[in-house]
Amino acid sequence: MGRCPPQAGSPIASQKDLRVSETADIDTPVLPPRHPAIPAIALGVACIAAFAALLALRPHIPGDAIQATELNSLLLWQSLLPRAVVALLAGAALGLAGALLQRVLRNPIADASTLGIASGAKLALTLGLSFSPLLTGISRETMAFAGGLSAVMLVLALSWRRGLDPVTVAISGMVVSMIAASASVTLVLARGEYALSIDIWGAGALNQQNWGVVTSLAPQIAIGTMAAFLLLRPLDLLALDDAGAKSLGLALHSVRFTILVLAVWLSTSVTASVGIIGFLGLAAPSIARLCGARSSRQVITTAPLAGAAVLFLTDCLTQLLGPGFSDLAPTGAATALIGGPLLLWLLPRVHGRASPATATTHAARKRLKRFRAFAALVAILLVLLLLAISVGPSDGGWIIATGSLLSDLLPFRLPRIAVAVGAGAMLGATGFIMQRMTANPLASPEVLGVSSGAGAGLAATLLLFGFPSPLVTLAGMAIGALASFMVTIGVTRKSGISDEAFLLAGVAVSALCMAVIGMLLAQGDMRSYAMLTWLSGSTNRAGAFDAWTALAAAVLLIAPLPMVKRWFAILPLGSGVARSIGMRVSMVRVCLAALAALMTAISSYLVGPLSLTGLIAPHLARLLGFRGGRDHLFAAVLIGAGLMVAADWLSRTVIYPYQVPVGLFAALIGGPYLLWLLGKREADR
Repeated sequence: MGRCPPQAGSPIASQKDLRVSETADIDTPVLPPRHPAIPAIALGVACIAAFAALLALRPHIPGDAIQATELNSLLLWQSLLPRAVVALLAGAALGLAGALLQRVLRNPIADASTLGIASGAKLALTLGLSFSPLLTGISRETMAFAGGLSAVMLVLALSWRRGLDPVTVAISGMVVSMIAASASVTLVLARGEYALSIDIWGAGALNQQNWGVVTSLAPQIAIGTMAAFLLLRPLDLLALDDAGAKSLGLALHSVRFTILVLAVWLSTSVTASVGIIGFLGLAAPSIARLCGARSSRQVITTAPLAGAAVLFLTDCLTQLLGPGFSDLAPTGAATALIGGPLLLWLLPRVHGRASPATATTHAARKRLKRFRAFAALVAILLVLLLLAISVGPSDGGWIIATGSLLSDLLPFRLPRIAVAVGAGAMLGATGFIMQRMTANPLASPEVLGVSSGAGAGLAATLLLFGFPSPLVTLAGMAIGALASFMVTIGVTRKSGISDEAFLLAGVAVSALCMAVIGMLLAQGDMRSYAMLTWLSGSTNRAGAFDAWTALAAAVLLIAPLPMVKRWFAILPLGSGVARSIGMRVSMVRVCLAALAALMTAISSYLVGPLSLTGLIAPHLARLLGFRGGRDHLFAAVLIGAGLMVAADWLSRTVIYPYQVPVGLFAALIGGPYLLWLLGKREADR
């Protein structure tokens, strides 16, 4: 009797076809078969050549021959060689962690940066360094591991109901990273004596003075590598769908959790030792697959080698290109520069399974009439302004300032309130423009990387001009914001990818811009402190120039928007419909993008990049029943102004006599809102 062939969905067929199908979920391009050892050998040769060039071209200490020889020998054996080994070990650990994360989540853009692991670890370490430096020195790896694991668990919890959809996972990771970064910067500014040291460390500096980090990292990486090879069969089975893996006896949740813990441990061990090395865990598995690695064994063998080679080569270049004995930039920040372009390249390979949910009104919600609704918003804004001007805590309790006391306080409070009103109004209008342009309810200057683009423009201006005038600074930030927005739009239009992946393009652009910002922060000079202050979004030093700039810009830039309400009604219908009725879509988008970029730049200059007002204000306006283009715009403007005024007032009252920077406080309010928005069920739409 002949044997019947196994059915396509049977366990036998799954086992037989495992090696063929195990990388289908990664969606890599089809490449001609080749052995991954050949590219690995080429990378090894490149590393040897780069290190030889570093040894030959590095500056030598001048002076007495004997003393100079001893000092150069000391520099070689206690600095250069340990640094080289640390680069190899850290790169290998991050490459292996990225391969494990991408396999267990079936997500080609999973890594410690996109999942919030690095930011969570940094927040935990910043907490330890701020409040108990001794504890950080003893249990640094444990604290980093706890922070990183907490962050990734939160990301997975937010994405679980959508089946760990890659798009939702990436957006959730971005939001968690933003909240963790907000909290970290708040702690850094509160503990000023540690501020610059924390940021230099956080940029991923590999400088070494002895072999201590090597002896600490090497055993951890050896144990992690052995554990990964012991998990080869579960990794192979995870390449199947959940039903197929369970049918072959895999305890799916237990195995996933075990592999996640291993990957987080590897990533946070590196973070605790040398700081954040951005996006190397994203790049290394991609390089391994491009080199021909397909099976789990090949990927987890080649990805660590690729990660080690990339980090080693980047570190050699930063030393060779830097002046004298200083580096061109911290290696972690330099490595992060590849993250943004790599994410943009991977976007066409990312397929979301569900759109992020939007917040809408329930059918039973009673809609307010137009006049009464606007009157209520204006009244709330006036009440908030009155509170911000006259009410506040003092050493003797809460007081209401009147008379001479109010006159004494007005020169200090009025400028920062005017800044909050103008910046909040512009952010609300910018969020409205972006959500209408992209037909995506999660679009905002912060989410799409436009605020980070303004920061990159500020960093470039500080590097070029030292301490430029406010007008030059605003011009640089506007150029950076416009460039980032146009790159996001250009990439998504060219790729033809979904609206959900449009947000990932913003994540990629933001990653690239934040790498530029990190390079400036790591310089450790007054420009770094200026950038750190901007990141916090403080209005403490707002003066007459800032106040008039905010109010004048808000009036001049928002006033033209009601005249083009037809654009906002047509653009959400899609480019095809817009062109069919005669709209010049490209011209309209460029005009609106330029206007949004300018408003974002001015707002970011005044209150920093971290507030999520541009996301929240249009949503709250929609929740209150404002649907028409003009009504929606005006409501978003009023709500944005009110949110920033409230955030400014709360930021100087919640922990009196200390103050939380208004941009960070607004982000700490807006971040949970966005997390709630992402967690909404599709059925609630």
